[in-house]
Amino acid sequence: MKLTDAYAAASVCTPTRVALITGRTPAETHITNWTEPKDRDNSGLKPMLPPDWNLNGLSPTPGIPHTFTGPMLPAILRDAGYKTIHVGKAHWGASGTPGADPRNLGFDVNIGGSHTGEPGSYWGSRNYGSPAKVNDVPHLEAYHGTDTFLTEALTIEANKAVGQAVAEGRPFFLHLAHYAPHYPWQMDTRFTQRYADAGLKGLDGTYAALIEGLDKSLGDVLQNLEEHGVAGNTIIIFSSDNGGENRPPATTVDENAPLRATKGTPYEGGVRVPMVVRWPGRIAAGSTSSGPVITDDLFPTLLRIKGVKQRQQYVRGIRGRDLLAEFSGSDSSLSDRTLYWHRPNSHGRTPTPEFEPFSAVRAGEWKLIFFYPGRRYELYNLQKDLGETQNVLAQNPTVAAKLSRTLNETLRRAHAQTPVDPITKVAVGLPPVLASSR
Repeated sequence: MKLTDAYAAASVCTPTRVALITGRTPAETHITNWTEPKDRDNSGLKPMLPPDWNLNGLSPTPGIPHTFTGPMLPAILRDAGYKTIHVGKAHWGASGTPGADPRNLGFDVNIGGSHTGEPGSYWGSRNYGSPAKVNDVPHLEAYHGTDTFLTEALTIEANKAVGQAVAEGRPFFLHLAHYAPHYPWQMDTRFTQRYADAGLKGLDGTYAALIEGLDKSLGDVLQNLEEHGVAGNTIIIFSSDNGGENRPPATTVDENAPLRATKGTPYEGGVRVPMVVRWPGRIAAGSTSSGPVITDDLFPTLLRIKGVKQRQQYVRGIRGRDLLAEFSGSDSSLSDRTLYWHRPNSHGRTPTPEFEPFSAVRAGEWKLIFFYPGRRYELYNLQKDLGETQNVLAQNPTVAAKLSRTLNETLRRAHAQTPVDPITKVAVGLPPVLASSR
């Protein structure tokens, strides 16, 4: 099933990754930007100061400064008898904190996961590291000095871990999170030549090859499941933690058209992501759903699929929806659901208006965005204008008023933080409720 209206919980990685394994929104966890290093705020400082957010990320141990603690999916599944396996990018907690190691979050196995959100290198010839040693990918020493690309090494190790779980007769939960196609963009020489031959030169060809490496990895995982005889009762969910990258130099192959803008923004290019789900016998092959879904829906959905007995206590009060009925094609109630995003931090690298602190809400065809600097609203009709080219706020005051009230009340219930005025050092407050008439 292809879910055409799938969203990341945030427009940057760490908050979305936390939402996946906690079921809690960034507004609730106060993890509203990417983490690392410890105790450093990566938010831009203009035109507003960031809030006192949980900049050290997720922690299994209460009391660690600037962290969020709560029930976590891998720990719940481990306690329910599953072998829990993490392979690849973790980036849940800052270095020097318990959350930096996925094993502390409930994973039995961790291969390649640490505090970092990007690898020092994708190349085995460079030991997947850099001279600075701050982003070295751990646990892959067997591939050091070889020509094995990072995506391939992680795939091999993931398949080994699954094979071991099957040999042990245990059900398993695999979280395979590739670093690709994140910066630093480096050539995957298995595929770059074909793109050069097709006319994609430089970074364009490099980026395209990174994407093909992901495709091959998924194919290898599927083949491994078939070989071990478990493909028929394994659900696979493919998605992303934010929209396409914005780091210069820009490429032509990672443009999000027809969606507007990129990672770090509230526009569709920043938060809408691919999501494809495969579950033989339960999901019709080739089916499509246009119901809006979001990362934190996966927490209650997987707990239901896995048959966790204490499920109700874990899902009480969370925003995420159980998607089982949606997967079976028997539920159309998602079409008018309300989703919201909250990022009271600026994008550190790109201090332009679209990267300013924001909150946003989508209800049905309508999407309302609030930018904290200037306290300005924008309204778009996604059904008529998917590219968000026409701000129709002035023409639809009643719709804008209703959505602004929804956004204000939702953020208030979540105890959301807001940016701080750099002069008064006082929080600027939640998005205001608009009047319903001009």
